[in-house]
Order: sequence, then C-alpha cells, then structure tokens
Amino acid sequence: MRAEHVDVLEAHSPYLAAAAIVACGRQAARVRTAFWHADHVGAYVEPPLARWLGPRAAGAIGGQMRRAFKRLLAPFDATFVAGREQAAHLRRAGVEGVVHVPFGVDVTTFSPDARRESMRRELLGDADPNATLFVGAGRFAFEKRWDVVLDAFARVRAHRDAVLVLFGDGPEREARERTAPAGVRFVGFERDRARLASAIASADALLHGCPYETFGMGIAEAVACGTPVVAPDAGGVTETVDPSCGAVYAALDSSACAAAIERLLARDPAELRARAVDASSRVCTESEHYGRVLATYDAIIAAKAAGRTWKAAS
Repeated sequence: MRAEHVDVLEAHSPYLAAAAIVACGRQAARVRTAFWHADHVGAYVEPPLARWLGPRAAGAIGGQMRRAFKRLLAPFDATFVAGREQAAHLRRAGVEGVVHVPFGVDVTTFSPDARRESMRRELLGDADPNATLFVGAGRFAFEKRWDVVLDAFARVRAHRDAVLVLFGDGPEREARERTAPAGVRFVGFERDRARLASAIASADALLHGCPYETFGMGIAEAVACGTPVVAPDAGGVTETVDPSCGAVYAALDSSACAAAIERLLARDPAELRARAVDASSRVCTESEHYGRVLATYDAIIAAKAAGRTWKAAS
C-alpha cells in the first residue's frame, strides 16, 4: 500500500482492516477512513447485560465501552455511518469526523418492476394462490432474532392462510428449521440478486426481527421493491421503514410483531401497494451514496492541501 501512494484507504472492519491501515502509516494514503457497519456493543454486549443486571446498568456499561471507540477511530480522518442512531452513539463517545451517509440500493435491480406473478406462484408452492405471502432475508444468527419472526408468523397463521419464505444461511439455520411452524420455507442463500429482488417485490410484506441493525440493507431493498415492511422499533431499520406503507412493533415482542402484521394487512391492499411503490422512489441510491462519500473525500483532500483542519458537519 505504501508503494501505491493511493488517495484513500478505507477500513470496513474496526479490527484487522483498521489495524492494517494504521500499520501502513500516514504516508500510505492522503485520506484514511473507517466505515462503521455493526453495533457491536448494542448487539452482543448490552442484551445479555440487560438480562443479568437490568437495562439501566447495561446502558451505563455499554456507554463506557462506546467511549473506547474514540481511541479506536482516532487514526481516521472520517468515519462513515449509515444510520443516524449509530452516528449519535459515536458522537456522544467523542468520535470526531463522523459522517452520516445511508447505504445506497441498486434500484435498477431492486424496484417495483421486479414483481412477477410467476415468482409469487413459485414461492407459494402448494399453498392456495390467494394465501398471504411473506418473505424474510438475512443471516441466521442469534442477534438477528428470527425466533421473533417465526413466533409472530405462527400467531398470524393460526387464523390466516399464509406462507413465509426465508432467504439466507448461517449458524442458526438448522435449529430454526427444526422448530419452525407450518407454512415456513427455508430456501437458502440466493446468489442471483435479480431473483432475490423478484421474490421480495412479489411478496405481500417482508418481515424482520433484528433490533440491532446499524442500517438494515435488506429493509432498504424491500422498500425499493415497493414491498411493505414489518420491523422492530429499534436500530437503524426504523430510519428506513416508511410509515405510509410499513409497520413497526416493540422490539423482541413476537405478539407485538403479529399485531403489527395484522394492522398492515387490514389496510386496503391497493392503497397499501400504491403507497409502497411511491416510497420506493425515496430510497437512497448507490449513485447518491457514492456521490456523498466522494464529495467528503474531495473536501478532506482540499482541506489538507490548504493546510486547514477538516470538520464533519454535525
């Protein structure tokens, strides 16, 4: 990296990638940036502490741990964060140069135009063609809280003909498959992005259970597809769910999730679809995301060239 003399080095992990960039030294790049992709404290530390010590103590300990982020991110000229909540966490911890830039969606692939009746029929399988079709997409790991989604779906299916198709893989997949209620299909990780977009766009709603997302790319892609979303009221996903065509519920509460699903389905289908399609036009695109990132790089480089200190907008 020193030999290349690049303009920008980006760290997309606070661990090995960040350490490698710091090890390269200041001479390796004109600008060094970090991208904050995960809420490590909120997802892995505070939840068990809340169960053992209570939410107040967990929040206090988590706040102390987040203060260490200031030192961790100090070597970088800017830290990009996709969600406002995480940006606020970092700023409260004293991190300088925090830039809020939502991730961009490939809207040429994930769009309402990806909806296909043939895909809908395929996903429903042997179920009634008029059954409600839900989809979910993501990694099967404990922090994603698929247990909330599956329990909520079971409650809804007790009095409604419905199918839930789950895309993704991970360490918890086999365990979730063994205990999943009737009507749930696990189809694995879908490598074909166009096919995944078609599946999401062809569903009646996407269900999500994780309250620890820093952004929630799968939620943004669903909104871009014109698909209503049911998601928890915590984490970065709340910034992406459009209230005109989505519903939020008390995080980690499966009964509240089921109630949110029923509220969404009680709405007029044609109106809900129209509002969801309208919301798709407001999703941040890939070009908008990269435009804001590159504009930040230009500003930092210009400030350095002029001998000025660059300051991120609050």
